[in-house]
Amino acid sequence: MNVPFLIAKRYFFSRKKRNIISIISNIAMIGVAVGSAALIIVLSVFNGLEDLIRELYSSFDPDLKVTAAEGKSFETDTEFMNRIRHTPGVAVVSEVIEDNALLRYNDRQMVVKMKGVSENFFEQNEIDSAVVEGSSDLYMKNAYRALVGRGVQYQLSIHPSNQFVPLQFLYPRNVKFNPLNPEGSFNNLNILPGGIFAIERQYDDAYVFVPLNFAEELLEYGRRRTALELKVERGFKVEQVKKALQQMLGEGFKVQNSDEQHTSLLRAVKVEKLFVFITFAFILGIASLNIFFSLSMLVIDKKKDIAILASMGATAKTIRNIFLLEGALVACIGAAYGLTLGMLICNLQQTFGLVSMGMATSVVEAYPVKMEIEDFVLTGLAIIIITLLVSIRPANKAAALSVTENI
Repeated sequence: MNVPFLIAKRYFFSRKKRNIISIISNIAMIGVAVGSAALIIVLSVFNGLEDLIRELYSSFDPDLKVTAAEGKSFETDTEFMNRIRHTPGVAVVSEVIEDNALLRYNDRQMVVKMKGVSENFFEQNEIDSAVVEGSSDLYMKNAYRALVGRGVQYQLSIHPSNQFVPLQFLYPRNVKFNPLNPEGSFNNLNILPGGIFAIERQYDDAYVFVPLNFAEELLEYGRRRTALELKVERGFKVEQVKKALQQMLGEGFKVQNSDEQHTSLLRAVKVEKLFVFITFAFILGIASLNIFFSLSMLVIDKKKDIAILASMGATAKTIRNIFLLEGALVACIGAAYGLTLGMLICNLQQTFGLVSMGMATSVVEAYPVKMEIEDFVLTGLAIIIITLLVSIRPANKAAALSVTENI
Protein backbone atom coordinates (compact mmCIF):
# COMPACT_ATOMS: atom_id res chain seq x y z
CA MET A 1 0.00 0.00 0.00
CA ASN A 2 1.08 3.61 -0.58
CA VAL A 3 3.44 4.57 2.30
CA PRO A 4 2.67 8.35 2.24
CA PHE A 5 -1.05 7.56 2.46
CA LEU A 6 -0.53 5.21 5.43
CA ILE A 7 1.47 7.82 7.32
CA ALA A 8 -1.05 10.59 6.48
CA LYS A 9 -3.86 8.31 7.64
CA ARG A 10 -2.00 7.59 10.87
CA TYR A 11 -1.54 11.30 11.55
CA PHE A 12 -5.22 12.00 10.84
CA PHE A 13 -6.70 9.15 12.90
CA SER A 14 -4.17 9.33 15.72
CA ARG A 15 -5.75 8.36 19.05
CA LYS A 16 -3.41 10.54 21.04
CA LYS A 17 -4.85 13.18 23.29
CA ARG A 18 -6.46 15.91 21.21
CA ASN A 19 -4.38 19.03 20.84
CA ILE A 20 -4.76 22.35 19.05
CA ILE A 21 -3.73 20.76 15.72
CA SER A 22 -6.53 18.19 15.77
CA ILE A 23 -9.03 20.85 16.85
CA ILE A 24 -8.08 23.06 13.89
CA SER A 25 -8.27 20.04 11.56
CA ASN A 26 -11.78 19.26 12.80
CA ILE A 27 -12.82 22.89 12.37
CA ALA A 28 -11.46 22.79 8.80
CA MET A 29 -13.36 19.57 8.11
CA ILE A 30 -16.61 21.05 9.48
CA GLY A 31 -16.08 24.22 7.44
CA VAL A 32 -15.64 22.22 4.23
CA ALA A 33 -18.71 20.11 5.08
CA VAL A 34 -20.94 23.12 5.73
CA GLY A 35 -19.68 24.94 2.64
CA SER A 36 -20.17 21.88 0.42
CA ALA A 37 -23.70 21.27 1.74
CA ALA A 38 -24.66 24.94 1.28
CA LEU A 39 -23.28 24.97 -2.28
CA ILE A 40 -25.21 21.83 -3.28
CA ILE A 41 -28.44 23.17 -1.74
CA VAL A 42 -28.21 26.58 -3.43
CA LEU A 43 -27.29 25.12 -6.83
CA SER A 44 -30.18 22.64 -6.54
CA VAL A 45 -32.58 25.51 -5.82
CA PHE A 46 -31.41 27.29 -8.98
CA ASN A 47 -31.94 24.06 -10.93
CA GLY A 48 -35.45 23.84 -9.47
CA LEU A 49 -36.23 27.44 -10.39
CA GLU A 50 -35.02 26.82 -13.94
CA ASP A 51 -37.31 23.80 -14.24
CA LEU A 52 -40.18 25.78 -12.70
CA ILE A 53 -39.78 28.49 -15.35
CA ARG A 54 -39.92 25.85 -18.10
CA GLU A 55 -42.97 24.24 -16.50
CA LEU A 56 -44.81 27.55 -16.13
CA TYR A 57 -44.23 28.52 -19.74
CA SER A 58 -44.82 25.05 -21.19
CA SER A 59 -48.60 25.59 -21.10
CA PHE A 60 -48.19 28.78 -23.11
CA ASP A 61 -45.22 28.17 -25.39
CA PRO A 62 -45.16 25.90 -28.47
CA ASP A 63 -42.48 23.27 -29.14
CA LEU A 64 -41.18 25.45 -31.99
CA LYS A 65 -41.90 29.02 -33.00
CA VAL A 66 -41.23 30.53 -36.43
CA THR A 67 -40.77 34.30 -36.60
CA ALA A 68 -39.23 36.80 -39.00
CA ALA A 69 -35.51 37.43 -38.54
CA GLU A 70 -36.18 41.13 -39.17
CA GLY A 71 -39.42 43.03 -38.60
CA LYS A 72 -42.41 41.80 -36.66
CA SER A 73 -44.38 40.06 -39.41
CA PHE A 74 -43.97 38.07 -42.62
CA GLU A 75 -46.09 37.12 -45.62
CA THR A 76 -47.64 33.68 -45.93
CA ASP A 77 -49.44 31.85 -48.72
CA THR A 78 -50.83 28.36 -49.35
CA GLU A 79 -47.57 27.01 -50.76
CA PHE A 80 -45.53 28.40 -47.86
CA MET A 81 -47.88 26.90 -45.27
CA ASN A 82 -47.98 23.52 -47.01
CA ARG A 83 -44.18 23.33 -47.03
CA ILE A 84 -44.14 23.79 -43.27
CA ARG A 85 -47.06 21.41 -42.62
CA HIS A 86 -45.42 18.68 -44.70
CA THR A 87 -42.06 18.95 -42.95
CA PRO A 88 -41.35 15.59 -41.25
CA GLY A 89 -42.08 15.84 -37.53
CA VAL A 90 -44.53 18.76 -37.70
CA ALA A 91 -47.86 17.70 -36.19
CA VAL A 92 -49.74 21.02 -35.82
CA VAL A 93 -49.14 24.48 -37.31
CA SER A 94 -51.00 27.38 -35.69
CA GLU A 95 -51.05 30.83 -37.27
CA VAL A 96 -50.57 33.76 -34.93
CA ILE A 97 -51.03 37.54 -35.15
CA GLU A 98 -49.80 39.25 -31.99
CA ASP A 99 -49.49 42.97 -31.26
CA ASN A 100 -50.29 45.60 -28.66
CA ALA A 101 -53.79 47.09 -28.81
CA LEU A 102 -55.91 49.40 -26.67
CA LEU A 103 -58.70 47.56 -24.87
CA ARG A 104 -61.77 49.33 -23.49
CA TYR A 105 -64.46 47.91 -21.25
CA ASN A 106 -67.19 50.19 -19.92
CA ASP A 107 -65.34 53.30 -18.73
CA ARG A 108 -61.94 51.63 -18.26
CA GLN A 109 -59.12 51.01 -20.70
CA MET A 110 -55.59 49.59 -20.87
CA VAL A 111 -53.01 48.47 -23.43
CA VAL A 112 -52.92 44.68 -23.80
CA LYS A 113 -51.13 42.10 -25.90
CA MET A 114 -53.77 40.85 -28.30
CA LYS A 115 -52.96 37.41 -29.65
CA GLY A 116 -55.02 36.26 -32.60
CA VAL A 117 -54.82 32.48 -33.05
CA SER A 118 -56.14 29.94 -35.56
CA GLU A 119 -58.75 27.37 -34.53
CA ASN A 120 -56.18 24.59 -33.96
CA PHE A 121 -54.18 26.67 -31.47
CA PHE A 122 -55.43 24.83 -28.37
CA GLU A 123 -54.42 21.47 -29.85
CA GLN A 124 -50.78 22.13 -28.95
CA ASN A 125 -50.86 23.77 -25.51
CA GLU A 126 -52.64 23.60 -22.17
CA ILE A 127 -54.12 27.08 -21.98
CA ASP A 128 -57.63 25.69 -22.13
CA SER A 129 -56.88 23.76 -18.91
CA ALA A 130 -55.93 27.07 -17.24
CA VAL A 131 -59.40 28.59 -17.79
CA VAL A 132 -60.83 29.54 -14.39
CA GLU A 133 -64.09 31.10 -15.59
CA GLY A 134 -66.17 30.70 -18.72
CA SER A 135 -64.87 28.77 -21.74
CA SER A 136 -61.75 28.72 -23.92
CA ASP A 137 -63.87 28.41 -27.08
CA LEU A 138 -63.19 31.47 -29.25
CA TYR A 139 -65.99 30.61 -31.69
CA MET A 140 -69.06 30.11 -29.47
CA LYS A 141 -72.51 30.20 -31.06
CA ASN A 142 -71.14 31.32 -34.44
CA ALA A 143 -69.74 34.47 -32.86
CA TYR A 144 -66.25 35.50 -31.86
CA ARG A 145 -65.23 35.36 -28.20
CA ALA A 146 -62.14 36.54 -26.33
CA LEU A 147 -60.14 34.65 -23.70
CA VAL A 148 -58.90 37.20 -21.16
CA GLY A 149 -56.04 37.00 -18.64
CA ARG A 150 -57.08 37.22 -15.02
CA GLY A 151 -54.94 40.32 -14.43
CA VAL A 152 -56.61 42.10 -17.36
CA GLN A 153 -59.98 41.07 -15.95
CA TYR A 154 -59.13 42.64 -12.58
CA GLN A 155 -57.83 45.85 -14.18
CA LEU A 156 -60.96 46.38 -16.30
CA SER A 157 -63.55 44.65 -14.06
CA ILE A 158 -64.62 42.34 -16.89
CA HIS A 159 -67.61 40.06 -16.32
CA PRO A 160 -67.70 37.15 -18.81
CA SER A 161 -71.27 36.34 -17.80
CA ASN A 162 -72.41 39.79 -18.94
CA GLN A 163 -73.04 39.27 -22.67
CA PHE A 164 -74.35 42.80 -23.20
CA VAL A 165 -71.09 44.71 -22.68
CA PRO A 166 -68.41 43.87 -25.27
CA LEU A 167 -64.67 44.35 -25.22
CA GLN A 168 -63.67 47.18 -27.54
CA PHE A 169 -60.29 46.87 -29.29
CA LEU A 170 -58.62 49.88 -30.92
CA TYR A 171 -55.53 49.74 -33.15
CA PRO A 172 -53.87 52.65 -35.03
CA ARG A 173 -54.63 52.77 -38.74
CA ASN A 174 -51.90 53.38 -41.28
CA VAL A 175 -53.22 56.87 -42.08
CA LYS A 176 -52.27 60.43 -41.17
CA PHE A 177 -53.54 61.40 -37.74
CA ASN A 178 -56.49 63.80 -37.85
CA PRO A 179 -56.75 65.85 -34.61
CA LEU A 180 -60.32 66.82 -35.52
CA ASN A 181 -61.35 63.16 -35.64
CA PRO A 182 -58.93 61.15 -33.43
CA GLU A 183 -61.25 58.12 -33.37
CA GLY A 184 -61.00 57.93 -37.16
CA SER A 185 -57.29 57.18 -36.85
CA PHE A 186 -58.04 53.86 -35.16
CA ASN A 187 -59.61 50.62 -36.28
CA ASN A 188 -62.31 49.70 -33.83
CA LEU A 189 -63.79 46.20 -33.32
CA ASN A 190 -65.95 44.73 -30.56
CA ILE A 191 -65.88 41.20 -29.18
CA LEU A 192 -67.61 39.53 -26.24
CA PRO A 193 -65.55 38.04 -23.39
CA GLY A 194 -65.86 34.25 -23.33
CA GLY A 195 -63.51 33.11 -20.56
CA ILE A 196 -60.78 33.98 -18.08
CA PHE A 197 -57.43 32.16 -17.86
CA ALA A 198 -54.76 32.13 -15.16
CA ILE A 199 -51.30 30.80 -16.07
CA GLU A 200 -48.60 33.10 -14.75
CA ARG A 201 -48.68 36.76 -13.84
CA GLN A 202 -46.56 37.82 -16.83
CA TYR A 203 -49.28 36.49 -19.13
CA ASP A 204 -52.35 37.03 -16.94
CA ASP A 205 -51.67 40.77 -16.66
CA ALA A 206 -51.19 41.37 -20.39
CA TYR A 207 -52.70 38.81 -22.77
CA VAL A 208 -56.07 38.51 -24.47
CA PHE A 209 -56.65 35.70 -27.00
CA VAL A 210 -58.95 36.37 -29.93
CA PRO A 211 -59.75 34.49 -33.17
CA LEU A 212 -57.20 34.92 -35.97
CA ASN A 213 -59.74 36.51 -38.35
CA PHE A 214 -60.65 39.11 -35.72
CA ALA A 215 -56.99 40.13 -35.28
CA GLU A 216 -56.44 40.07 -39.04
CA GLU A 217 -59.31 42.48 -39.58
CA LEU A 218 -58.41 44.80 -36.70
CA LEU A 219 -54.73 45.07 -37.67
CA GLU A 220 -55.39 44.96 -41.45
CA TYR A 221 -52.73 42.26 -41.78
CA GLY A 222 -54.15 40.29 -44.70
CA ARG A 223 -51.97 37.18 -45.13
CA ARG A 224 -49.20 38.52 -42.91
CA ARG A 225 -48.48 36.71 -39.65
CA THR A 226 -46.26 37.57 -36.68
CA ALA A 227 -45.50 33.91 -35.89
CA LEU A 228 -46.24 30.29 -36.64
CA GLU A 229 -46.40 28.01 -33.62
CA LEU A 230 -45.62 24.34 -34.20
CA LYS A 231 -46.22 21.14 -32.29
CA VAL A 232 -43.65 18.40 -32.88
CA GLU A 233 -44.98 14.95 -33.61
CA ARG A 234 -44.23 12.18 -31.11
CA GLY A 235 -41.20 10.14 -32.04
CA PHE A 236 -39.35 13.14 -33.47
CA LYS A 237 -36.73 15.18 -31.66
CA VAL A 238 -37.45 18.90 -31.41
CA GLU A 239 -33.90 19.83 -32.41
CA GLN A 240 -34.05 17.68 -35.55
CA VAL A 241 -37.31 19.27 -36.70
CA LYS A 242 -35.96 22.72 -35.86
CA LYS A 243 -32.85 22.13 -37.96
CA ALA A 244 -34.90 20.88 -40.93
CA LEU A 245 -37.22 23.91 -40.77
CA GLN A 246 -34.35 26.37 -40.46
CA GLN A 247 -32.64 24.90 -43.52
CA MET A 248 -35.89 25.05 -45.49
CA LEU A 249 -36.88 28.60 -44.47
CA GLY A 250 -33.42 30.15 -44.70
CA GLU A 251 -31.87 33.12 -42.91
CA GLY A 252 -34.99 35.27 -43.26
CA PHE A 253 -36.67 33.35 -40.43
CA LYS A 254 -35.89 32.31 -36.87
CA VAL A 255 -36.94 28.89 -35.60
CA GLN A 256 -36.83 28.79 -31.79
CA ASN A 257 -37.40 25.97 -29.32
CA SER A 258 -39.07 26.56 -25.97
CA ASP A 259 -35.82 27.53 -24.19
CA GLU A 260 -34.80 29.96 -26.93
CA GLN A 261 -38.16 31.72 -26.62
CA HIS A 262 -37.06 32.75 -23.10
CA THR A 263 -33.31 33.02 -23.67
CA SER A 264 -32.81 36.17 -21.60
CA LEU A 265 -34.68 34.83 -18.56
CA LEU A 266 -32.99 31.42 -18.56
CA ARG A 267 -29.61 33.05 -19.19
CA ALA A 268 -30.17 35.31 -16.19
CA VAL A 269 -30.83 32.24 -13.99
CA LYS A 270 -27.68 30.52 -15.31
CA VAL A 271 -25.56 33.64 -14.76
CA GLU A 272 -26.87 33.99 -11.20
CA LYS A 273 -26.11 30.31 -10.61
CA LEU A 274 -22.56 30.82 -11.89
CA PHE A 275 -21.93 33.80 -9.62
CA VAL A 276 -23.40 31.92 -6.65
CA PHE A 277 -21.04 29.02 -7.40
CA ILE A 278 -18.05 31.41 -7.55
CA THR A 279 -19.13 33.10 -4.30
CA PHE A 280 -19.56 29.84 -2.41
CA ALA A 281 -16.30 28.48 -3.85
CA PHE A 282 -14.61 31.58 -2.40
CA ILE A 283 -16.26 30.85 0.96
CA LEU A 284 -15.00 27.26 0.71
CA GLY A 285 -11.55 28.69 0.05
CA ILE A 286 -11.73 30.76 3.24
CA ALA A 287 -12.95 27.73 5.21
CA SER A 288 -10.05 25.70 3.78
CA LEU A 289 -7.51 28.14 5.22
CA ASN A 290 -7.88 26.15 8.42
CA ILE A 291 -6.35 23.22 6.52
CA PHE A 292 -3.36 25.44 5.77
CA PHE A 293 -2.93 26.38 9.45
CA SER A 294 -3.39 22.80 10.71
CA LEU A 295 -0.84 21.46 8.19
CA SER A 296 1.63 24.22 9.02
CA MET A 297 1.36 23.39 12.73
CA LEU A 298 1.57 19.67 11.98
CA VAL A 299 4.84 20.22 10.09
CA ILE A 300 6.27 22.00 13.14
CA ASP A 301 4.99 19.27 15.47
CA LYS A 302 6.38 16.42 13.33
CA LYS A 303 9.81 17.85 12.56
CA LYS A 304 11.52 14.94 14.30
CA ASP A 305 9.38 12.36 12.45
CA ILE A 306 10.18 14.04 9.15
CA ALA A 307 13.91 14.00 9.89
CA ILE A 308 13.78 10.29 10.81
CA LEU A 309 11.89 9.48 7.58
CA ALA A 310 14.45 11.44 5.57
CA SER A 311 17.35 9.64 7.29
CA MET A 312 15.71 6.30 6.43
CA GLY A 313 15.75 7.23 2.74
CA ALA A 314 12.41 8.98 2.23
CA THR A 315 12.68 11.47 -0.62
CA ALA A 316 11.48 15.06 -0.52
CA LYS A 317 8.63 14.03 -2.86
CA THR A 318 7.49 11.31 -0.44
CA ILE A 319 7.46 13.72 2.50
CA ARG A 320 5.62 16.33 0.42
CA ASN A 321 3.00 13.75 -0.56
CA ILE A 322 2.38 12.80 3.08
CA PHE A 323 1.24 16.31 3.94
CA LEU A 324 -0.65 16.80 0.67
CA LEU A 325 -2.56 13.60 1.43
CA GLU A 326 -3.15 14.78 5.00
CA GLY A 327 -4.84 17.91 3.65
CA ALA A 328 -6.76 15.82 1.11
CA LEU A 329 -8.07 13.54 3.88
CA VAL A 330 -9.41 16.50 5.86
CA ALA A 331 -11.05 18.02 2.78
CA CYS A 332 -12.42 14.77 1.33
CA ILE A 333 -13.99 13.59 4.58
CA GLY A 334 -15.50 17.04 5.11
CA ALA A 335 -16.75 17.11 1.52
CA ALA A 336 -18.24 13.62 1.84
CA TYR A 337 -20.20 14.67 4.94
CA GLY A 338 -21.20 17.95 3.30
CA LEU A 339 -22.39 16.43 0.01
CA THR A 340 -24.34 13.76 1.90
CA LEU A 341 -25.92 16.41 4.15
CA GLY A 342 -26.78 18.59 1.13
CA MET A 343 -28.36 15.62 -0.65
CA LEU A 344 -30.40 14.74 2.45
CA ILE A 345 -31.70 18.31 2.91
CA CYS A 346 -32.61 18.56 -0.80
CA ASN A 347 -34.50 15.24 -0.57
CA LEU A 348 -36.39 16.48 2.49
CA GLN A 349 -37.26 19.72 0.68
CA GLN A 350 -38.51 17.79 -2.36
CA THR A 351 -40.61 15.46 -0.20
CA PHE A 352 -41.93 17.72 2.55
CA GLY A 353 -41.36 21.31 1.30
CA LEU A 354 -39.65 22.37 4.53
CA VAL A 355 -38.86 25.92 3.37
CA SER A 356 -41.83 27.77 1.87
CA MET A 357 -41.69 30.65 -0.61
CA GLY A 358 -43.34 32.89 1.99
CA MET A 359 -45.64 34.59 -0.52
CA ALA A 360 -49.37 34.08 -0.87
CA THR A 361 -49.18 34.84 -4.61
CA SER A 362 -46.34 32.41 -5.40
CA VAL A 363 -47.04 29.72 -7.99
CA VAL A 364 -45.54 27.03 -5.73
CA GLU A 365 -45.73 26.74 -1.96
CA ALA A 366 -42.13 25.65 -1.32
CA TYR A 367 -38.80 26.36 -2.95
CA PRO A 368 -38.30 23.92 -5.83
CA VAL A 369 -35.09 21.88 -5.82
CA LYS A 370 -33.51 19.59 -8.37
CA MET A 371 -30.22 17.81 -7.81
CA GLU A 372 -27.91 17.32 -10.78
CA ILE A 373 -24.79 15.17 -10.89
CA GLU A 374 -22.88 18.02 -12.57
CA ASP A 375 -23.22 20.13 -9.42
CA PHE A 376 -21.73 17.38 -7.26
CA VAL A 377 -18.85 16.93 -9.71
CA LEU A 378 -18.14 20.67 -9.90
CA THR A 379 -18.27 21.01 -6.11
CA GLY A 380 -15.87 18.08 -5.74
CA LEU A 381 -13.47 19.58 -8.29
CA ALA A 382 -13.60 22.95 -6.52
CA ILE A 383 -12.71 21.30 -3.21
CA ILE A 384 -9.83 19.33 -4.79
CA ILE A 385 -8.36 22.46 -6.39
CA ILE A 386 -8.76 24.59 -3.24
CA THR A 387 -7.26 21.85 -1.04
CA LEU A 388 -4.29 21.43 -3.36
CA LEU A 389 -3.64 25.19 -3.33
CA VAL A 390 -3.72 25.53 0.48
CA SER A 391 -1.68 22.36 1.08
CA ILE A 392 1.22 23.01 -1.30
CA ARG A 393 3.12 25.50 0.87
CA PRO A 394 3.09 23.45 4.14
CA ALA A 395 3.97 20.30 2.16
CA ASN A 396 6.91 22.05 0.46
CA LYS A 397 8.05 23.39 3.82
CA ALA A 398 8.02 19.86 5.24
CA ALA A 399 9.99 18.52 2.29
CA ALA A 400 12.64 21.24 2.72
CA LEU A 401 13.35 20.58 6.43
CA SER A 402 16.97 19.88 7.32
CA VAL A 403 17.64 16.36 8.66
CA THR A 404 20.68 17.33 10.72
CA GLU A 405 18.91 20.18 12.52
CA ASN A 406 15.83 18.19 13.54
CA ILE A 407 16.99 14.66 14.31
